[in-house]
Amino acid sequence: MRLDKYLSGQGFGTRSEVKKLIKSGAVFINEVSVCDAGFQIREEDLENGISVSVQGKEVGYKAHRYYMLNKPAGCLTATEDARGKTVMDFLPLSAPEKRKLCPVGRLDKDTEGLLLITDDGDLAHRLLSPKRHVDKCYFAVIEGIVTEEDVEKFAEGLELSFQALPARLKILEVDAEKKESRIEVTIQEGKYHQVKRMFGAVGKKVVYLKRISMGNLVLDETLKPGEYRELRREEVELLEAE
Repeated sequence: MRLDKYLSGQGFGTRSEVKKLIKSGAVFINEVSVCDAGFQIREEDLENGISVSVQGKEVGYKAHRYYMLNKPAGCLTATEDARGKTVMDFLPLSAPEKRKLCPVGRLDKDTEGLLLITDDGDLAHRLLSPKRHVDKCYFAVIEGIVTEEDVEKFAEGLELSFQALPARLKILEVDAEKKESRIEVTIQEGKYHQVKRMFGAVGKKVVYLKRISMGNLVLDETLKPGEYRELRREEVELLEAE
């Protein structure tokens, strides 16, 4: 790929901005100044450790970027929206860095928790493919007493406006006085308001919902709502194994 395209993709600005940077002599490859924006860089050379630096700072090669966000309530799962704040607003990256990033799947506006954001379209497609049945686990607070009968109904697959796949419902705690339950539920789909609709089908209401895992990726509980971090290599490998 062209040098200007590579550096733009790594977050050093638009193609025109990067071209000016290269022309200024600020870019070095293996400690040799390169002023040609069209200089060709092969991906295998990057993977094998070719040294690229900009203004004296080493450029670490990443074919794709992966971020874990602990989504807070009150924001939209979208790349942009004129009506309000989106999950992308919590990533303090430049416009060129954000350009190819997209959230993987959707969380409702009032739902919190694990959201993967990446520019790896192939991985996103695999995780969201209905054929792969990737687990999505949620913690929820339920208005009402969740029973073993509910557990059985979830396991059989509830009839909503569609036939939901069997889901695993685990009762964590029941407060009989408050008529409130704390549960974990694992589904393999991601239909609109699905968890809320499932509990509605058994006469109960979700009052708090938080996704805690997606496939093999588990929410880092050290992240406060609105905080994010890049995935570790081993976490990416776990997702790729799905």
